[in-house]
Amino acid sequence: MTYPPQLDTSIALDAGDPAKLAAGTMLRENIVDAIGRTPLVRLVTSKAGAAVYGKLELLNPFGMKDRVAKRAIIEARRVGVLRPEDPIIESSSGTMALGVALVGTYLGHEVHIVTDPRIDALTKAKLAVLGCQLHIVDRMTSQGWQSARLERLAELLKQYPGAFWPRQYENPDNPLAYAELADELLADLGHVDVLVGSVGSGGSLCGTARALRRHLPNLRVIAVDAVGSMIFDQPDRPTRLQSGLGNSLMPPNVDPSVIDEVHWLNDEEAFAATWQLARDEKIFAGNSSGSTYAVARWVGRSLPASSTVVAILPDRGDRYSDTIYNPEYHKQKGIQALRLPDAPTETTYGTPVESWSYAALPHT
Repeated sequence: MTYPPQLDTSIALDAGDPAKLAAGTMLRENIVDAIGRTPLVRLVTSKAGAAVYGKLELLNPFGMKDRVAKRAIIEARRVGVLRPEDPIIESSSGTMALGVALVGTYLGHEVHIVTDPRIDALTKAKLAVLGCQLHIVDRMTSQGWQSARLERLAELLKQYPGAFWPRQYENPDNPLAYAELADELLADLGHVDVLVGSVGSGGSLCGTARALRRHLPNLRVIAVDAVGSMIFDQPDRPTRLQSGLGNSLMPPNVDPSVIDEVHWLNDEEAFAATWQLARDEKIFAGNSSGSTYAVARWVGRSLPASSTVVAILPDRGDRYSDTIYNPEYHKQKGIQALRLPDAPTETTYGTPVESWSYAALPHT
């Protein structure tokens, strides 16, 4: 079969038939039950080499972190750590905030979100209409915005002594939430040779990789990070423009032992890759997805056609309309053009990088 295949319009039209929908698996009991079971699509630009697929985690109700919020909150209620009358407090500037808002408020909890000025107007509007209380810190502290948010969160925990903190950076329910994602990949593909994913809290890539390796011990795992993030032994730059991936702290849920290789892209390269993802694949996403797409596409070109590469695409592009997708913002930030090299530069792990580079992780 040639790729991309021609669309069978009769099938497309029939897909809306109520009888066919009733016989399928589209019905969900509630919005929380709608989390997961996201589409997996073959990427058109993987014309040579391996088949490259995008796992559209951005099509969860609010984004990929919906999975984490669902598992963390429901498990906390199950074991009694979170009582029905307790509030929930979390630190996030994006998709985790929305996931906690979705699950927490649906289950009747008061939800407090601690964030920073980088939060976009769309996310603020969503959190407000979902019924959250927002606490926005006004300045960085010793370790950038992350430490400032955590310090404010600590104050709120004293104010609300019975509150539940999902602790996305260290809660084991974060990576465990992605066992279902791994099961979905195995059900759809049967085999995966390379898994590519961005790293922020560490949950999605490490959790999916760990679950997949129970069935696929030779799986190759590639992390995608931002230039200026300290997760993989790089100098921290809190002023980096990318959000959703990278960190100014080392999250305990990052497990380097399950990662074979890491790629770093700078802001301009990440923005360029995100534009390419929208233009070429018609996937309107954020920079975590764009950077992951660039890496997966490049990796796929070097592999035989029998190989399968999966890119986890976590974030929608809506909240980046004023930044990544705004040429005026690029000018304000000194990005005069959106340039993405054809290939990354190989380097030694621990060497500071300025542009798209990759290194093997040292495993002892």
